[in-house]
Amino acid sequence: MDLDFLHKVSELFIGNGAKTLTMDEIAREFGISKKTLYQKYANKEALLEDVLKYNLNNIIKKIAELDIKVENAIERMYCRDEHIEKAVESNNSLLIKQLIKYYPVIFNRHMLEFSDKFVAVLEHNVKRGREQGFYREDFDEKSYATIFFQAMMSYYSSPFINTAEISMEQFKTDVMDFYMNAITTEKGKSELKKYNLK
Repeated sequence: MDLDFLHKVSELFIGNGAKTLTMDEIAREFGISKKTLYQKYANKEALLEDVLKYNLNNIIKKIAELDIKVENAIERMYCRDEHIEKAVESNNSLLIKQLIKYYPVIFNRHMLEFSDKFVAVLEHNVKRGREQGFYREDFDEKSYATIFFQAMMSYYSSPFINTAEISMEQFKTDVMDFYMNAITTEKGKSELKKYNLK
């Protein structure tokens, strides 16, 4: 099965949920026999894992493309990154809710891989920002990046965030401001003023 197949199956899972969508329905949607589908994927769990990897690789690829286009480390952090926004918002999707409930091992493995890859991107940003004099030298970039990732992804899942009172946009802005103010030098804080931070 090719990437086009994974893209279309991904849309089916997003629209119908990880538990709700059956292998019969997937085979029918593609006009193939269930036997043919099972020759490629032993079970739905294996297919879900491939779909999640496919989506994650696409997100990381798009993030890496922006890293190449935007040289200024602080500017890169404030680029509107629709792929990250979609990833955060997907935490409230039926697919993710059903993954958490019915396939927690797959979900946890996926989130760990997502965290590792996203943290690596942020570590690269910190290295670049330090070379540009924008970021402090006296913090552990992996630890800070992991905290940042955890915070960004927690909007829908944290029992401490009242989503009726705090909008997703405000939450993301606050997390970004908190992180950026924590890691910047005085030169970096001057650069931050371009982004109208408090």
